[in-house]
Amino acid sequence: MLNPEHANFPRASFFRRLGAIIYDLLLAVAVYMIAGGIGFGVFYGLYSVGIVSLGGFEHISDTLNNTPLYKGIYQLWLALCVAGFYALFWSKGGQTLGMRAWRLKVQHPNGQNLSFITASARVIWSLLGVGNLYILLNSDKLALQDKMTRSEVVVLSVEANQMRNWHGA
Repeated sequence: MLNPEHANFPRASFFRRLGAIIYDLLLAVAVYMIAGGIGFGVFYGLYSVGIVSLGGFEHISDTLNNTPLYKGIYQLWLALCVAGFYALFWSKGGQTLGMRAWRLKVQHPNGQNLSFITASARVIWSLLGVGNLYILLNSDKLALQDKMTRSEVVVLSVEANQMRNWHGA
């Protein structure tokens, strides 16, 4: 969705982004925990109907954490859930809860929201947040993930952050 009203906001600084990252880290941990519970429940269900066995382990959690195939699938599930959390919020309204608290929005320079594919690429290019350090090396306030996905993080006015006159999430 194109929103030219948001095209002229200033880009966010490293420290403002860091504040939002800290807020969002708490949400990411919650998503991780919920996804972990769901993943464990599915694995338990598969064990209950006889699709998977304990493989010589005494407890289901030991089987899940010590069998390379099961552990790999489980870790991939957790990573996809957390990455999906960010990609979904960035593509639907340009803001996570932490970004909203710090009045930040991720968008294309013309004010357009990111597609889910672009937001997913942004998650990968962020390198677990380390991509933001790139801001400290240049003066245009663009992180590595911004440059690689042709996007930017801007600081919204109080009014724009209250979602008046725009159709985000």
